[in-house]
Parts: sequence; C-alpha cells; structure tokens
Amino acid sequence: MIFDTHAHYDDERFNEDREELLANLKNENVAAVVNVGATFKGCASSMVLAGRWDFIYAAVGIHPDDAPFMDEDTIAKLRMWLSEPKCVAVGEIGLDYSREDADRECQKFWFKRQLTLAKEENKPVIIHSRDAAEDTLAILKDYHRELKEAGEERSGLFKNPGVIHCFSYGTEIAREYVKMGFFIGVGGVSTFKNGRKLKEVIADTPLENIILETDCPYLAPVPVRGSRNYSGNIRYVVDAISEIKGAKAEEIENITFENAKKMYRLNQ
Repeated sequence: MIFDTHAHYDDERFNEDREELLANLKNENVAAVVNVGATFKGCASSMVLAGRWDFIYAAVGIHPDDAPFMDEDTIAKLRMWLSEPKCVAVGEIGLDYSREDADRECQKFWFKRQLTLAKEENKPVIIHSRDAAEDTLAILKDYHRELKEAGEERSGLFKNPGVIHCFSYGTEIAREYVKMGFFIGVGGVSTFKNGRKLKEVIADTPLENIILETDCPYLAPVPVRGSRNYSGNIRYVVDAISEIKGAKAEEIENITFENAKKMYRLNQ
C-alpha cells in the first residue's frame, strides 16, 4: 500500500472531480494521504478534507512566500488546528529564495517561529527549501540542537523531526539531514531525465529515511509528466526507486509506508 505524504487536493485544479478522484484512490493502492497547507486558506481546506475522508490527514503551516502576511494571530490559529487529532504536522514551512524580491529576513523569522510552534505542539515539520540550502540547514541544525536541549528525545521528536519535502540538493546535504533524523521526500523528479542529483541522493540514502510524495497537482512523474498529478501516480516513483535501489516495488511500498506512519506518529 502507498502513503502519499504530501498532496494539495484543495487546489482548484481538482474542483471538477475531487470527490470522485479521492473516492477511487483506495482502488489504486493508495491507503493514506496527508493534505498539506501552504496558505491560511489551504490550511483550512486541508482540515475540511481530513474531517471528510478517513484516510486523509492534514498538515498546517504557512509557505515562505506568504511569510509577509503572517502575525501572531496566524500562529494562534495554527495552534488550534494542531490540537485536532487528524492534524499531524506543521508544514509546509521553510525558505524560498528563488524570487529576487524574496524578503529573506522575514522568511527566516516566521520559519523559526513555526519551528518553535512545532516543538511546543510536539509535531513533525514539513520543510520547503528552494535555493536556500545553507540557511535552511543552519536553521534546522539549531532547531535540532534545541530539541535535544529541551529533552525532546523522550517524545521522539528529536529522533524524528520531519521531512525535507521535494528534496533538491546533493548527497552531502542529504546526509546531514539524515544524521538529524529527517526523512527525504521523493516524488516525480526521481523519474525525470534531468533528475540526476535526486537519483544520486536516493542511491545514497537508506530506504528507512525515504518517504513518498506527489506534491500534486504539481510534479507529475514520467510518463505522465506535464499532466495534473495525483496520488495514483506514485507507482511510477516506486518503480524509479526500485530500479535505483535494486529492490522489489512491494518492499519500497512497505518500507516507505511504515516510514510515513512513523514520521506522522500514526502508530501511536
């Protein structure tokens, strides 16, 4: 069975057939999905979806692009949602320096603030990092050290702090995250011809530190690249990992499923 750890089914591109598509996912070997908030509206929609579907969970957090619109009222609302049983993580949060006008200091401030919220609420984090490798790693190293100093290893958060979503850096950086207990999020890019760097990371990273994701409706894998992505397409990602690792597809599915349950604490 497949666990799609990062989806955006609240996106308007699913408006016409969302109910039908979600109802059919279990027939496509998809047993669980986390719908991830990126905007305030997206967080609210994720909570609605998690309340409606038994196999869907929610994550709430504000994407770095929306950091300038955050305030402490936003944090209070996120905290309220995080108290709900089906809200399993803080995310997606992080840094994105891909735009020339990105307010880096603002992004870093609210990234750190949401990390603090995750620590206070004992939730894993879903990290977005684009063109911001150095700052993201530095902040998360500080965060991991804070968890240790706070004794969070007793709750499991120190050993299992979250995932680096849609991982886009090299093997050396991946190793640093794995040392801290982070999972590496792998999706459609693993099937791309220009996805060499991610393929190297997959080859180098233990399966016990990899989880599957779509980021749908984005990043559809080959052979459906360019179309609207959805959780059923993860089978192509499984095949790509299977080829790289020299392991059976069933083994990939089983291990990554258990990894996702561990990260989101669904075994408890």
